[in-house]
Amino acid sequence: MAILRKKDIRKMDEKELEKQMKELNLELSKEKANIHIGATVTSPGKLKEIRRTIARIKTIKNEKRGE
Repeated sequence: MAILRKKDIRKMDEKELEKQMKELNLELSKEKANIHIGATVTSPGKLKEIRRTIARIKTIKNEKRGE
């Protein structure tokens, strides 16, 4: 999953945002499960970036609701 920037997220409609959120949450849970079972981490910064991207999407969704 590529890292989404604010300008890319703002261009998406509500359905696309929901789809991205589901994909990111699934990817995050897979990575956490791998860590929990003791597998090696492919990229240590990946978890942080996934969490940040999820937060960006949530923030922009809330901004759109306020318009």
